[in-house]
Amino acid sequence: RVALALILGVLAISLAAPIFRRTFPTHPLVASGLRLAIAALAMSPLAWRARRRGLLAGPVLRGAALAGALYGLHFGSWVWSLAFTSVAASVTLVTATPLLLAAWAWISGRDRPSGDLLGALALAAVGVTLIGGADLGASPTALLGDALALVGSAAMGGYLVVGRRLGPIDVGAFSAVACGVGAVLLLGTAAALGIPLRPASLEALGWIAAAAALPQMVGHTLLTWSLRHTTPTAVAMATVGEPVGATALAWVWLGDAVGATTVLGCGVTLCAVVWALRARR
Repeated sequence: RVALALILGVLAISLAAPIFRRTFPTHPLVASGLRLAIAALAMSPLAWRARRRGLLAGPVLRGAALAGALYGLHFGSWVWSLAFTSVAASVTLVTATPLLLAAWAWISGRDRPSGDLLGALALAAVGVTLIGGADLGASPTALLGDALALVGSAAMGGYLVVGRRLGPIDVGAFSAVACGVGAVLLLGTAAALGIPLRPASLEALGWIAAAAALPQMVGHTLLTWSLRHTTPTAVAMATVGEPVGATALAWVWLGDAVGATTVLGCGVTLCAVVWALRARR
């Protein structure tokens, strides 16, 4: 069940980058904030039910609020990176989370990765380097996008660690609170910067709603649920498959050129994900 949840979750989040490209010229802070706001509203009945049952109080509520702050940082920086660099490079770097989590696991002594998972991580590092390598440092603008994507990667790592440490939780309620906090922070930041809090068009609003429904409510909820049954590193390892799906969709849907090196990187990354899922304990 965990492997199936991770596969479906990764397929859903792979839609995020191509969808967000269709929301331009809506400001990235507004697009990502509205995505979280829509998801929070849709899942609010779950949070209300959990609150009445006493499942959303104390450490869980504080953990969800902290996760929401990390959510806001993750989505705000990553969606902004799509304005400066290619889908392949942005999604490749934002899914470097397992490499950061593996290092944190060794330092903290919690959820240390197995030998097989370390091997899969090494293979994934080769794959993601091939996918995004052509774009890395290609220009000052692309370099800024790369840096923003890496910030998003670190923030997602923090989100997964927080979710794991809380243990068994009501996933829907936790996600609703996290999305709500992230939305407030992103839209509040946009308002403070004088950015209009509205999408560029009705079409852009439709794409933002699609991002809330599929990558957010389906993809990220499945990933959060998986944290109850496996480690943050294993969950993050599965998300390394996102560049494969996002790159393929960007090629078919948006016409982004895909070279032979990118295709090779997708194949290597996919092999690493399969290895990690088979090695999961």
